[in-house]
Amino acid sequence: MHELVLLRHAEAEIDSLGVGDISRPLSERGRLAAQAAGRWLAGHRIAPMRVLCSPATRTRETLALVQPHLAAAEVIIAPEIYEATPGELLALLDNHLTAATVLLVGHNPGLERLMALLLEGRSDEFRGMPTAGIAVLHLDQALEPASAQLNAFWSP
Repeated sequence: MHELVLLRHAEAEIDSLGVGDISRPLSERGRLAAQAAGRWLAGHRIAPMRVLCSPATRTRETLALVQPHLAAAEVIIAPEIYEATPGELLALLDNHLTAATVLLVGHNPGLERLMALLLEGRSDEFRGMPTAGIAVLHLDQALEPASAQLNAFWSP
C-alpha cells in the first residue's frame, strides 16, 4: 500500500427515532457533503483499488454518494471498522497491503487516532477528522507509527 485515504462518514441524523447508532442515516447536509467529497476525490484523481467500509448506515450512505465519482474499486464491508481502535484498524489494513491505494470509510475517534498514529506516532486525543473529512496519507514503508506523510486534506 502506497496511499491510504481516510474518509469519515458525512453528517448523520440525530437518533431521534430510536434506531440506534449503527442505523443512523445521513442528514440532508451530510448527503450534500458526501457528494462534495466524491467530487474532491475525483478532482484530485484519487482512485482507490480497494474500499473498506464500516457497516453503519451513515458510512455506507456516504460511500454510495462518493462512489459514482471514483473508478471501479473492490468494496469490502468490514464490521471491525465500527468502534475500532487504531490498533484494530492497523490490523485490518495489514490484510490489504497488496492494494496500492486503499480508501477507508469509517468513524471517529478511530480515524483521527489512526491518522495521529501514522503521522505522529501517537494515538491519544487528536482532533482532525470532521464529518466528510478526507485525509490522503502517503506511505513510504510499512504501515507503522510515524511512517506516513499527509499529502492532502479536505473538509466540507
